Amino acid sequence: MEQRVDYYNVAPEALKIMMEMEKYTKTTGIDRKLRELIKIRTSQINGCAYCINMHTADARKMGETEQRLYCISAWKECEFYTEAEKVALELTEHVTLIPTKRVPDVLYNRVRRFYTEKEYVDLVILINQINSWNRISISMGNIATLTK
Repeated sequence: MEQRVDYYNVAPEALKIMMEMEKYTKTTGIDRKLRELIKIRTSQINGCAYCINMHTADARKMGETEQRLYCISAWKECEFYTEAEKVALELTEHVTLIPTKRVPDVLYNRVRRFYTEKEYVDLVILINQINSWNRISISMGNIATLTK
């Protein structure tokens, strides 16, 4: 499938807003490798191969290990993610699957043991940002391509 619409040129103002949000997420106190893990896990749930491909490559460039990248979909069963990372990934799954999972108080309270109120907001913004990118990418027909 080829990209259906050159959406950066068709709706530049909308994409400018998306890029400004992306810039904001990079200014937060959320660890950059964790940001990529969140983007990868969200993209796996949403089935966005384009974003999985992009963010695994970005994570590798940041020094993320193959082991942690390969196992991100089974993070609950792994010892090599920190408790703070695990609770952020759990929040990622709940926000991405909000129609069925919601964000119960017990999860919010666990997240707050590791993250400040501001960091909680930043995590939710980050998760929503990648969900938006996934939906744009899939709707526009973006596909993963072989990287060299």
